[in-house]
Amino acid sequence: MITKADVLAARERISPHVHETPLVQSTRLRERAGGIPLHLKCECMQRTGSFKARGALNAMLQLSPAERARGVVTVSAGNHAQALAWASSKVGAQCVTVMPEGASRYKIEATQGYGGTVEVAPGERKNAFDRARQIADEGRVLVHPFEDDRVAAGQGTVALEVLDRLPDVDAVI
Repeated sequence: MITKADVLAARERISPHVHETPLVQSTRLRERAGGIPLHLKCECMQRTGSFKARGALNAMLQLSPAERARGVVTVSAGNHAQALAWASSKVGAQCVTVMPEGASRYKIEATQGYGGTVEVAPGERKNAFDRARQIADEGRVLVHPFEDDRVAAGQGTVALEVLDRLPDVDAVI
């Protein structure tokens, strides 16, 4: 389980490399919510277009030099794939992403554009996870898209930015 200290350490680690994205109030959503102020965190303006860059970079910055030299592998249909390819290139590591069959051509090309290698696994999504684990067993470090505390702590930095701007926020969804 990650702690607040893990998220604070992640913020220190990644802040020189990621954007502090805007937090904007939505008038239309406020009206639909009966006057309750609602804000949107614009992570679409983040590196690679999503909050996933935060977690991927936090994971990559915590790898040892030997792990970076081995390279990483993940499984993703898009956003984590792009983020890990970008983060890997920041630290000089090679990245292989196994994408499930049917993944968006745009997401594949974007991942390759960030320097990642993409392998498409045929059949059901489970096959993509199985193939990623096989590649990890052959020597690469697995950076799981959602079952990795380093990734989760990096993504948690979004909440810190929200709390910096709205210290009395009732809920973050």
